[in-house]
Amino acid sequence: MSDPGTPLIRGRGLTRRFRAPSTRLAEPRRHTVALDDADIDVREGSSVGIIGESGSGKSTLIRLLLGLDTPSAGTVEVEGRPVDATAGARSLHWLRGATGIVFQDPYASLDPRMSIGRIIAEPLWALGIEGDRRARVREVLTSVGLEPEMAGRFPHEFSGGQRQRIALARAIVHRPRVLVGDEPLSALDVTVRAQILQLLRELRETERMTLVLVSHDIGIVQNLCDEVIVMKDGRIVEEGPTEKVLLEPQVAYTRRLLASIPVIDPRGHDVTGGH
Repeated sequence: MSDPGTPLIRGRGLTRRFRAPSTRLAEPRRHTVALDDADIDVREGSSVGIIGESGSGKSTLIRLLLGLDTPSAGTVEVEGRPVDATAGARSLHWLRGATGIVFQDPYASLDPRMSIGRIIAEPLWALGIEGDRRARVREVLTSVGLEPEMAGRFPHEFSGGQRQRIALARAIVHRPRVLVGDEPLSALDVTVRAQILQLLRELRETERMTLVLVSHDIGIVQNLCDEVIVMKDGRIVEEGPTEKVLLEPQVAYTRRLLASIPVIDPRGHDVTGGH
């Protein structure tokens, strides 16, 4: 457990550079900077939205926070413990137990050869969590609005919205302290997005999870997140309470971003020019 005064997630000076492809043999090595000297604190129980244009560094940032990639510079701590993505899977066993993630494409993240019961139970086996795993799978299926009897079916038998519910069930089955979503709603239609948004809100309350959400959709962030981080060209350019940042942005880029992105309200309707 982290100290009450310590952020649940803490990143300092996070930088990630990637080697750019060379067109000539003698050409000096060049690098692109996906993330540039980012600091982030995520408090326990908070809900943090990360917004910005494509290529702004949002997904790179959360990959570093989850130990899925290694920073070129900087440090990450989760629960007060350092995250070292180079140390191997076994050394990050504790981190996998503390976090769950939902990706953008639900079908790509589900093994088509496995029943959804096995898919959802996989983290329990991987983390060595004992107890009645079948009962836990049934319980979590119910919590995401699916019938427990569906556990024996396969991913292709479900709609896109149902598959995202399955992916969400797998992400929370081991009761993580932090749930991370990387554009988890963008592949869904407007009505299904509204349903999953409501489900995330309910799960936050019932499971008492901290939430970190990457999204292009300002309406989703506005309705789900207490705090927001705005990113541009690999840097954090503005951050603060969601209402303050979205209603009174201090940075010109944030104002342009808010004006350019369509909003989807919690009832599932498109709202354009809402800012």
